[in-house]
Amino acid sequence: MIEIKAFIHRSRAASVVRALRKSGFVNMTAVDVKGMVKALDEKDQQYSTELGDRVITEVKLELVCEDDRLSEAADLIRASGKT
Repeated sequence: MIEIKAFIHRSRAASVVRALRKSGFVNMTAVDVKGMVKALDEKDQQYSTELGDRVITEVKLELVCEDDRLSEAADLIRASGKT
């Protein structure tokens, strides 16, 4: 078994989860997270008083799958997660 962690734009998270489920991947967890990364569009960022910096809210997807399905899962995440 292997764990994949992917940080996905919030607007694409549902598409990624649907694509993975359609292909039989079910062991997933999705968590809203705040990252201090530069956003492609500044309107995606907001100022966090807790962190004292500009942040972007993303979804952290954690997926556990069989080792031999790693490439398939990664390809699905990349394809369905593109904005």
